[in-house]
Formats: sequence, C-alpha cells, structure tokens
Amino acid sequence: MSEHFRTPSHLPLFPIALRMTARRITALLAVVCAVLGGAALLTGTGVLGESGLRSHLPPGRLGGADIVVAADQEYHPDGDLPLALPERARVPSSLIDRLSDLPGVTAVVGDLGFPAGLIDAGGEVVPTADDPTAAGHGWSSTQLLARPHVTGRAPAGADEIAVPAATGLRIGDRVQAVAGGRPAVRYRVTAVVDAPGAGVYFADATAIRLASRDGARRYDLIGLRTAPKAGERVADALRDQVAGTGLTVRTGADIGEAVAPGVGTARSLLILLAGSLGGIVLLITGFVTAGALGVSIAGQRRDLALMRAVGATPRQIRRLAAAQSSVVAAVALAPGVAIGYLLAGRFHDMLADRGVLPPGLPLTVSPLPALATLLLLALTVQISARGAAWRTSRMPATEAVAESRSEPRKPSKGRTLTGFLLIAAACALSVTPLFTRTVIGAAATSIVGIVAAIGLALCGPALVRTAGAAAVRRLRPWTSAPTWLALANVQAYALRVAAVVSPLAMAVVFVLTYTFAQTTVLAATTQDTRAGTLAQYRLSAPALGGLPAGTRDAVLKLPGVRSAAPVGSTTVVWPYEMFGEADVESVPALIATPDAAGVLDPGVREGRLADLTGATVAVSSEVAGSRDAGLGRRIRLILGDGTRTEARVAAVYDRGLGFGSLIVSGELMSGHTTSGLTQSLLVRTDGTATAARVLTDLTAAHPGLALENTSGTGSGSKQDTPPEVWINLATIVVLLSYLLLSIANKLVAATVQRRTEIAALRLVGTTPRQIRAMVRREAAVIAAAALVSGMLLSALPLALLGQGFLGRPWPAGPAWLLPGVAATIVTTAFLTIELPTRQALRRAPADVIRAT
Repeated sequence: MSEHFRTPSHLPLFPIALRMTARRITALLAVVCAVLGGAALLTGTGVLGESGLRSHLPPGRLGGADIVVAADQEYHPDGDLPLALPERARVPSSLIDRLSDLPGVTAVVGDLGFPAGLIDAGGEVVPTADDPTAAGHGWSSTQLLARPHVTGRAPAGADEIAVPAATGLRIGDRVQAVAGGRPAVRYRVTAVVDAPGAGVYFADATAIRLASRDGARRYDLIGLRTAPKAGERVADALRDQVAGTGLTVRTGADIGEAVAPGVGTARSLLILLAGSLGGIVLLITGFVTAGALGVSIAGQRRDLALMRAVGATPRQIRRLAAAQSSVVAAVALAPGVAIGYLLAGRFHDMLADRGVLPPGLPLTVSPLPALATLLLLALTVQISARGAAWRTSRMPATEAVAESRSEPRKPSKGRTLTGFLLIAAACALSVTPLFTRTVIGAAATSIVGIVAAIGLALCGPALVRTAGAAAVRRLRPWTSAPTWLALANVQAYALRVAAVVSPLAMAVVFVLTYTFAQTTVLAATTQDTRAGTLAQYRLSAPALGGLPAGTRDAVLKLPGVRSAAPVGSTTVVWPYEMFGEADVESVPALIATPDAAGVLDPGVREGRLADLTGATVAVSSEVAGSRDAGLGRRIRLILGDGTRTEARVAAVYDRGLGFGSLIVSGELMSGHTTSGLTQSLLVRTDGTATAARVLTDLTAAHPGLALENTSGTGSGSKQDTPPEVWINLATIVVLLSYLLLSIANKLVAATVQRRTEIAALRLVGTTPRQIRAMVRREAAVIAAAALVSGMLLSALPLALLGQGFLGRPWPAGPAWLLPGVAATIVTTAFLTIELPTRQALRRAPADVIRAT
C-alpha cells in the first residue's frame, strides 16, 4: 500500500479527481451542460441588473455642457433603491444669475423644453426629435449642443424658427409648427442645425411664451460651460450651493440622465427585471446542477466505496467528489459566462425594440456579473457534490462496497417528509389569487409550481418505489419479459427513476404555470378594460407631444358625440403602512377628470368618478383595504415631478387590473406633468356611422391627430400586448430551453451508466430486441409519470388562479400548450434513453464487463 493510503490525511485528491474525471467524461457531460447554461443565465441576469444601476444615456442635446443643474428625478426611500420620477421638475429661474458669478464659468444657459411638431406642405408631421413632448427649445439652448453645425442665423422674430438638419428643410422655407398645444402657425426657417439631439428652436422670448413659462420656475435645467480644467472645481462649488434644495449637479457621463426624466424609469425596470429573474434563474440552476451532479456521483459510488475500503476518510470522499465536480464546472464556466454577455445583449435589443428601454441606453459590461456567477455556481457545485456523496462517505466501508451496485432499500424518511411538506405548503400558497387579484397574486402561482416541483424531487423516490411495487404486484403471469423488467427496474431503482422524472415534471410545471399565469392576467386585464371602456374612440396626437388646445370642444360639437373626456397616464410614489411597517411603491396612475364617468366604468363600488375634483383620487379595491385607503380617507402621494401632496379618496373601484391601482384627478396633476397637455381624449358616440365619419374628418383636417378604435384595446394582438408579457414569455423560452437541454444530458448520462446492467442482461440470455423494448417501456413510464405529476402539481394553482382572476376554475391560454408540452416531454424521454441504449448494445457484453 502506498504512503498516501497509509496516511489518509495526505491523500492527493486533485490528481485522483482529474483521473476520475477523465474516465467518466460522458457521465459528466450533464454537469457541464448544467453549469454552462446556469453560468449563461446568471451572467446575463447580472449584466441587466448592473446596467440598471450603472448605465448612462449619451448626453444627446446636452453634449456641449460641462455641468448640468437639474431637479432630482428620483425619490429616495429609507433603506431601499431610489424610485424614478418621470415628470420633469423645474429649476428656479433666479439660479441663473447666481451661477453666472461663479469663478471659472464661461456660459450659463437656461434650457426649457415644450411640445412641438412640424407639419410639411402635404399635411404630414415631420419627425424632429425622439421626444415630441420636449422638442421645442429657445435658441440659447443651442449653446448646449456638442459641436453644432449651424447654417443661417438665429431666429429673432415671433414667426421665425430653426430646424434640425434631419428634416430636410432649407433656409427660407415656410413650415407650419404646432407648439405648446397651440393651433398650427406658419414660420419661416432662418437656420438649420446639425447636431446630435437637435430639436426645434424658437427665439428665446417666443419659446418662453409658447411654453407658458413666465413664473419663478421657468427652466427645465441649467447648463454651464466652464473654462479649461475648471469643471471639477465649479461642480464642487455648485454642489455646496444647491445642497438640500432638491437639485442635482451632473457632470461627465451623468449628464445624459438630465436629457429625459423618464430614463430613470427604464433603469429601474432593469433592476426589477434582474431581481425577479435572478431568483427563479438561481432556483432552477441550483436544481438542475444538483440533479446532474447527483446522477454523476451516483455512477461513481463503487469507486468511492472502494476508496473508503482502502482507508479514505468520509471527509476526503466528500472533498474528492467536490474537487472532481469543480474541475468539470471550471471547464464550463468560461464559455457560459461569455454566452451570458451575448444573451444580455440580445435581451437588451429585444427590450429596446419593444419600446421598454430607450434605444440609446447602453448595457454596462464589467467583470462583476462574471465574478458573482463564479461565486454562486462554485458554491452550488460544492454543496451539491458534497451532498450527493454524503451517504456513501458516511457508511462503513463494507456496507458502502455492498451498496455500490444497488440503491438504498428505503428512501430517506427526512427527505420524503420534507418533500411532502413543501408540496403541502405550495398547495396552501395556491390560494393567494383568491385574495389578491393583482400581478403579485398571479406571480405566486408560478412560484408555487416550482416549490411543489422541488417537493416532488425530494419525495419522488418514495412515490416511485411505492407505485412501482404496486404495479409489479398487479402483473399477470403472461406479462412480457420487457414489461416485467421495466417495472422491476422502476421499483428497484427508484432514486434513479425519480431523478429523471423530477426535472421533467418541473419542466411541465414551469411551462404551464408561468405561461398560463401570463395569459390569464392578460385575459383578465383585457376583460376589465373592455367592460370598463364605454368610449368607442381614442383621439391622440403623439407626434405633437399632446393634443392641441380646443380639441375637446371641437369634438363635443360634432353630431353623434355623447361624451368626451381627457385621460392620461403618469407614475406616482405611494408611501403606506403594511402590518405596521412603512413601505413605498411606485404606482402607474390614470389621470382623469369628472367627465370620465361618461366614457369609463372601472366598476365603482363606493363613491363616484364625478367627484374627481381638486386633490382627489380613486383607488382599486385590491389595495384600498390593505393600505387603509377606503372612501373618504386621505393618502400621501409623491407626484411624478417630486411634489408631495395629500389626496382624498373619492371612489373605490373593482377593475384594478384594467385601470391600475390608482386614478388621480386632472386638477391634482395640473402643472405636474412634463408636457402639460392632454395625452388623449376618449370619445363616446351614439354608435352611428355619421359619428364615426365626422370624427374621421376632424382627424384628417388637423395634421398630427390620430384616431383609434378602443375595441382593439387589450385584444392580445402584438401591438396591444403589454411589453412585460413578451419579456416574460421570452424568459420562459430561454429557461425552458436550458431545462430541456440539461434534462436531456442527464437522461443520456443516466442511461450510459447502465452499460454494465445491459451487458449482464445480455449474458443471461436477454436479446437486444427485448432490451430495447424494456427501455422503451421505461421511457413510457418516465414520460407518463412526469406528465401526470407535473399536471397534478399545476392543476390546483391554475384552477385557483382562474377562479380568482376570471371567475372560473381554469386559466386562459393557448389550447395547444398542453399537447405541445406532452409531445416535447415524450420525445425527450424516448430519444435520450433509446439512442444511448442502442449505442451500448453495439459493444460485446463481455468487453463491457471486463472494462468495469
């Protein structure tokens, strides 16, 4: 015996781990696949999260400014991440003079933006800027452009204008402009500006008049240009001056944040998205990796048992298993991380294409997500490998060798009990949608399914052994040999069969619960919206930044129009108390006036929409009770521009999915939105063709107006489907692909490890045809068990989801989903068992026995 084995504490684990890895490459491919996919998913999620925290927009039209002073567009709750405020807050006009006196400042420019749009001779709107709600500026704002190329002279008169070069207009051309919600006016082009982010420029006095900014807070932001090398000194002096005033000083890469206040919302979305994805990705990655390692180490029990017999300690056995698994994981980590960065880029592009993110918001690429992935997966691999080798390492050497060719006779009672408890807890949590008809309630359904699937993985061996024993007892004497062998294997190797059934069942549960949760919420939202929208038409002017003044009056004069009410959307921050603890939430809110009662019916159960005057709000019944926001109560709000206020609850309504948690009065939001204009007008008519025709004629007579039929709202078409639904469905596809690929590799590895068993069967007279028939029956049992258990675990959560959201005990969703899932599971089970078996049958059984 070598010196190493005479002193077990000095066992050379790493070289042994490498040799064991080289002998079992095929079996370890499942581990490689699991770690590779897990690294890609975790890295991609980490890149999204880091981008939400650190990414910056390009400076755009502020590229020529060295320093920008603007209002803080974030609300900072105690002990939590900041919440974005999407409505532009103004800065004091008096600050201009104070900043001009600072040493090192060469220019101070007050910038204001207001809705503006150009209309060509054909009556078509000419694209001018990315954001029409702030496309208009005063001429002095051109000083903030980065190296602008200006042809012509500055506009001086009230009928003169400067336009971006991208419009194709020339100096001296006449063009109509709709600015500040006023009727179209003809202007003469005096200058063409070629620079990134250039908008429409008026004389400064004209811009102030069009923007209706003659008060103490005239400007959106103040840009400064400084002398060379004076920027940091001036910025420090500015921070001292504005400390405690709610203003921020931005320099360098931070300047892009001041271009559009809504960018904070996009970055917050990335953080929330990464947070929600991170949990489920980590859960599935851990489950798949642990399962793959369990199969791999189970195939090495004989080697580990023999090492115990020659003197290796239990601790060394566990360290050896962990070392071998770490070697394999290290091979997969680097390519997995690289794929993760590519995956994050593709996902970012999809979000930008759907309008969820500004196209100019870049990803932040750094080694931090890779390092986090390395630590998480290394920890997962270490814990999983040591756990898989725990039983063999703790057993006496003689028992370990004796059991190395079989499985434990009885599954662990603690494991089985834990599994049943998890399934029971999942069933109890399934009732959440009955009590909260919100997105959070629907999300609980998805989590419940995964928890139940993990419970099945723990108690699966006991269930498989019991079911297998029951099936064997009921076999008739004339049962064919392949069928008898298949069921005997299911009973004798319950751990092996359960290790395959559990991930397949998880795939079934994952697809059904996640997909049907999304489609059910979408169906319930559509149901609420359609039932609560009385208006047949929506009139808007997105290319003009808002509806021109007088549009509602003109619509009400049309024959057949019964009611017309302005509506809009914003985001407010709602501080509240939950179970005695202070909490805060960023809430999308509908802006409505008392006239909304004629075009909307959100299912008011208390109060009236007609009372939405002054500082009042209407609250969804789903949140009214939990937040002490009943009728007549007063709630605290932070409006989209950071203004703190209190509002009285004037109504409580039921259709919260369709109309959101909050409806705020138009008077409360007056002066607290970026554009200050009506975003859209809901029009209710008598339903006649005459009313439709006159509305169409009005739209055609006013360039920039857009008329759409509200019956298409929430129809589920590509245009109407909320972007978060596409995000979630894309996530489901990626995670399902990872699950199926990992499961397929795991099945192949488990089948390859049965080469000795297959060879022994052939030596005692079993024909290759009978062996193929046996493994096909095993595949049928595995597929059937996975489908039945997966559907059973999904049935209760989905039934309660449908009852809570749609009033019926089944969810909404595509009818082809279940047959598609079944076909995928059956195909995966049969192919990944049949093909390795055929490969094993090509070798002579005596050669296989000698090799082992």
